[in-house]
Order: sequence, then structure tokens, then C-alpha cells
Amino acid sequence: MSCNNKALLIGNKVVVILVFLLCLVHSSESLRPLFACDPANGLTRTLRFCRVNIPIHVRVQDLIGRLTLQEKIRNLVNNAAAVPRLGIGGYEWWSEALHGVSDVGPGSKFGGAFPGATSFPQVITTAASFNQSLWEEIGRVVSDEARAMYNGGVAGLTYWSPNVNILRDPRWGRGQETPGEDPIVAAKYAASYVRGLQGTAAGNRLKVAACCKHYTAYDLDNWNGVDRFHFNAKVTQQDLEDTYNVPFKSCVYEGKVASVMCSYNQVNGKPTCADENLLKNTIRGQWRLNGYIVSDCDSVDVFFNQQHYTSTPEEAAAASIKAGLDLDCGPFLAIFTEGAVKKGLLTENDINLALANTLTVQMRLGMFDGNLGPYANLGPRDVCTPAHKHLALEAAHQGIVLLKNSGRSLPLSLRRHRTVAVIGPNSDVTETMIGNYAGKACAYTTPLQGISRYARTLHQAGCAGVACKGNQGFGAAEAAAREADATVLVMGLDQSIEAETRDRTGLLLPGYQQDLVTRVAQASRGPVILVLMSGGPIDVTFAKNDPRVAAIIWAGYPGQAGGAAIANIIFGAANPGGKLPMTWYPQDYVAKVPMTVMAMRASGNYPGRTYRFYKGPVVFPFGFGLSYTTFTHSLAKSPLAQLSVSLSNLNSANAILNSTSHSIKVSHTNCNSFPKMPLHVEVSNTGVFDGTHTVFVFAEPPKNRIKGLGVNKQLIAFEKVHVMAGAKQTVRVDVDACKHLGVVDEYGKRRIPMGEHLLHIGDLKHTILVQPQL
Repeated sequence: MSCNNKALLIGNKVVVILVFLLCLVHSSESLRPLFACDPANGLTRTLRFCRVNIPIHVRVQDLIGRLTLQEKIRNLVNNAAAVPRLGIGGYEWWSEALHGVSDVGPGSKFGGAFPGATSFPQVITTAASFNQSLWEEIGRVVSDEARAMYNGGVAGLTYWSPNVNILRDPRWGRGQETPGEDPIVAAKYAASYVRGLQGTAAGNRLKVAACCKHYTAYDLDNWNGVDRFHFNAKVTQQDLEDTYNVPFKSCVYEGKVASVMCSYNQVNGKPTCADENLLKNTIRGQWRLNGYIVSDCDSVDVFFNQQHYTSTPEEAAAASIKAGLDLDCGPFLAIFTEGAVKKGLLTENDINLALANTLTVQMRLGMFDGNLGPYANLGPRDVCTPAHKHLALEAAHQGIVLLKNSGRSLPLSLRRHRTVAVIGPNSDVTETMIGNYAGKACAYTTPLQGISRYARTLHQAGCAGVACKGNQGFGAAEAAAREADATVLVMGLDQSIEAETRDRTGLLLPGYQQDLVTRVAQASRGPVILVLMSGGPIDVTFAKNDPRVAAIIWAGYPGQAGGAAIANIIFGAANPGGKLPMTWYPQDYVAKVPMTVMAMRASGNYPGRTYRFYKGPVVFPFGFGLSYTTFTHSLAKSPLAQLSVSLSNLNSANAILNSTSHSIKVSHTNCNSFPKMPLHVEVSNTGVFDGTHTVFVFAEPPKNRIKGLGVNKQLIAFEKVHVMAGAKQTVRVDVDACKHLGVVDEYGKRRIPMGEHLLHIGDLKHTILVQPQL
């Protein structure tokens, strides 16, 4: 029965109004006109592409066969045009959901029944949890809210998230959007978040369509006169294979992502959105993408007008489509594709192939199924729910990292620390906490508000914004610190310092922030806690070495509930368990490393990048993070000390016997023919607080077995475990020689070095001898 009929059956006027309002809020049918195939439309319901009992590929071909060339071309761009004669509405492909539904893209907007959506911590913060189930659960919640907003007519179903680029350089303004510097972590995050967004429905169906971006080797926005629109990333096949492409391959292989976005930059002299090898041959050919490839916004225009890659705009349109691009974020293909066809640079079939990929995704989303589908009843009541808000708080708890805790100064005592000075330019912020590519949060709890729930607060900003260009507010801040039982300084960065199009020039706190911290620490009569909000690492060596700074907390950009999470950790209601997903370098590191140098490995005076290749001094290392409790590791069972790698054929065996490389190509092994080596790691909580702990397993390959390898160690697995005080938990990690012990040679080929591989599990070490089974 429809809502209108229900209302008509009730005589009481007040009840009629209430029922009408409830129906308006809860019914998706009353809020959005159907995109296509309205069962009430006698014209379209008989068309073959509208029949849900027919295979999707048949429906797609039927629809393409009904479109004119001009109609096809107007559907190659993000603001796809309507086809009224077929009952198909226009569609905006560009929506964003990096860490919550966002209104950055034109496909989603807030207002009316949807004033906001749950804003989770920025990705770099969530990555610090090292909790794959959390990443997937956040994706599931975000897609619930996205579907609800779609049903309400204010959002799309195609979300150009997540960003899975590698945080190669600590200055990158968009590092905050990524899962950090390690390709395995980025790969696991990518697959987990994509699964959460897209759902696990049977029959190849999608809840929403995710998109992994920006493919590939994109991690420079605007540095020292070089911007992303003109940058040619010179990358070796080795670095592409073992670093830059790893998360994207995982997106497609493991996450089954519905889309990949190509980037603005060139790679080795060719725009990524016009590179047939990167798009058609790799993403769709080798990795078997089941979905569409989209350009970053105006990328085709960029490679024609700014990179001057082709002589005419028609050639640019043809180059991108022939390379494998299916959808242009921007108007370029809508304007110039028909001319490319007329000039013989493209065929209509080239366009049909691109359309088939985008229309198939829309069919998988149910956009041509009328009002059917398992998500049709989601509405405003499913956005910003108490459970979603609690998950945002829990995500912040898990992602915040304790970097220093001298003399166990934290947690603070409710009895001894009744008055707390809360100081700093980020001490009472709201939007700063949600970083970039964010939407409108359900509600905020600032650090000041969070701490005020535990103690009387004395608040002073100290600086006018994070730029902190003057010290006029220092005196008042020092006075508050003298009066309080404890002092919390909330410092760091925001989008005015690091953002899209804005890379940093250095790693120090901006302006006079360091002076403010030092002066307040000198004045404070109680313990001083330094809380840092940032996406990228900050060189806070001064605070690390200052005995008057008792504790340092990195909060990242902790989301809408960030202030509550910070306060809960400071006062012990939550035990920090986050670990750094990136190396914190000293300031002098960036003087040695131009952002434009893409090489990962150290060479000569070039120090290399990330914990995998850099051996120099650090402020805090990758994977570092303290807890209020203590954990120890032990191997619960004696693991294997030897693995034999089975070769796929006699020629491979002869090649090994006669080789001086002491390694086997992964492609020459029978990876499925030998068992994985189980590691049973017993984690004991030897402290007095319950806590979560991340078990990291690193592999260090044999030395001098493969020329140009240059790797220190590499993460092969990680597991999050919660252990009660005084208790133990056993974590199992299966070591796979092909997957975990392989490395990449100078030619981009994966090999398994023969010899002794050293596994690092916390402070434990275990050696595995790998040898060929001839």
C-alpha cells in the first residue's frame, strides 16, 4: 500500500499529517524520480534493457544499440546527458566518499532531510589503526549513508574513493588522504574499504561503485614551481611493480573495485590517461578490471592544452579512448569525440566499448531496475545514526598514536588534574578535524569540549591560526598553564598548510608554534601534553627531547568525534593502540631529497625513501606507537625453518642450476604446490590496562642475491588483536613464499631469492632457509 493510501484510510487529521511526514522521511520512492525503467512508464518497461531477468551484458548491448552517436558521446563525460525518448535521466558520476559521504563532487549535496553525514577520521589516521575489519566496516557504513542519500535524490552511486597512492614524500599535501607509505598496508586498506563500499551481494551486483585513484605514481601537487599538471614522473619498472602499482592491483584483484582513475601526471613521458600499456594492457588486460576507467577531472584537457601531448584536441580524445579511458571527468570528450570520429581517428565501436563499461556498472548498481533492490528502503533515518557516530569515535580511538609518555604521565588523573589548560590553534577547531574531501559532519566534539567533560578548562588559542605568525597570545597562554594542574597543547597543521595543490616546503611546525610549545612548557606547573593534528609527519625533535613535554600524541585529522577521542585517551577512558603508517623524518632529510625524484631506493648521496629503503635517522619510525600497557611476543609453536620452492618445469630448474642470480622468478614456480608456513605468535598483555596491539611481520631478504634490490625489510603481514590485562592471545600468520618472500628485480620481475630470509615479529627474529626443489 502506498503512503498516500495509508493516509487516506485514517480519519484523524493530525494522524494523517504524521503519517505523511513519516512516509516523506522513510520512503525512498517519494524522494527520487527513478533513473530509468520506471515500471509505471508504459514506454520503457517493455524495452529489453529494462528487463531484470535478462543478463546484464545483453541489456547493455540492447541499450547501446538504441543510442545515436551524439547520445553516446554525451554519455562519455561525468555529467552524462539524459535520453528522454528512452526514459533515461541525466546522471552525475562524480561523487566522493573518502572518509564519509562528501559534497566535494557535484553528485552529492547536503540539505533538507540530509543535513550531514558521518565524518570519519581522515584516511591517514584510520590507517594508523592497522585494523582491516575497521576499514571495511567504515566502508559499509559510508555506503549505507550514500545509498540513503541516493534514494533521497541528493547523491549518486559512483564514488571516486579511495585514494591509494603511496605517501612517498613527507611534504605531499595529499598524503593525509592515503593509507601511508607502505604498499602492503595501502593494498590491504584499498581492498578492505572497497569491499565495505561495494558490498558483497551475489550476482556481481554493487551497493555503490568505488574508484581507486590516482593511477599511477601520483604524489606531487605543487612543489618548487613544479605542479601535477606538468610533472613527468620518471619511474623504473622496479618501483612501479613493487611500490606504486601495488595498491591498485590489490584494488582490482582483491577488492574487485568497479573503477580506477588515471592521474594528471605523465609517467615516463606519457600521460597516464593516454597510456595504453597502463590502462588497456595492465588494468583491464592483466588485472581484469570489471568496471570502468575514469580520468581525473580535466586530465584529457590537461594533456592536450598544458602538456601538449597531441597536436589537435581530436587526437587527444582519440588517444584517451583508444588507450582504455571510458569516462572523462570534464567536458573534453563531449566536445571533441565526434570530430575524432569524422576524421577517422576513432570508430563508433571504440565509443561503444567505453559505454559498455560504464553502463554495465550502472546496471550492476540497479539503476535500470526500477524501484527494486535490497537498498531501496534506506533513508534519512539511516544517516548519522548513534551506531555510526560511535564507530567514528571508535575509529579515532584506534587511529590516534601515542608517541611519548615520559614517566607514565598519561593518563591524567581525575583526582589530581582537576583544572586543565587547553592551548593552541587547533584546540577548539571543528572542520580541521575532518581534513579534506570531507562532507558536512553530523556534529563535532572539539578537543576543548572533550577535555571539558573531564575537568575544568582554561582556554587560550595562543596563536591566531596554525600559521602562528605572531606571539601576541603567548602571555595569556603561559598564565593559563601556570594556573592549571595540567596543560594540553593542541598544535599542528590544517588545510592552509597541507592540501590538494599545496605541498609543504619543510617538516617543522609552522610559524611560532614551536616557541609557543616551549614557553608554555616552561611555564606549566603540571604535566604538558602535546597533541598534534596533521596528515603528514612533523619534525618535533625539540619536544621529543624536552623533559618538560611529558607526552606527545599524534591525532592525525581525527574526524567529527576527534575531540572526544583525544580527551578519552588523555584521561584513560581509552587506551591508545595506533601505530604510525609513515616515517617521521627530521627536517634536514627534505633538503637532500627533491620531491621530483621518484626513486625509492638509496643511491650515492640520495638517501632513499620510506622505511623499506631509507637507513638514516628518524624522529619516529614507521610502525611506532606506545600504549598504556605493555605487550610481549613469543612463538607459540616452532615454525618451519626451511621452505622448498617447487619449479614449474625442467627449463626453470636448469636455469637455477646455471644461474648466478640465486633467485627464481615467481612466474617459474608452482606457487600452489607447496604449503604456507604458519606463524603462531602469542601476544601477552603484561600491564594493567586492557589494550589493542598490532602484530607486524617483516621479511628481510638475503643480502646480495639480486642486483639493485636495496630493500632493508618489508612488511608482509599485520594483525590487530585486543588483549585483556594479564591475558594472552594467539595470532596466526601464514607465510607464503611467492606472496611474501618475493622481491622485484631491476626489470620489474618478481623473484624469490634463495637463501636465508629473516622474519621480524616485534623483537623476535626467525630465519627461514628457502631453496629450490629440483
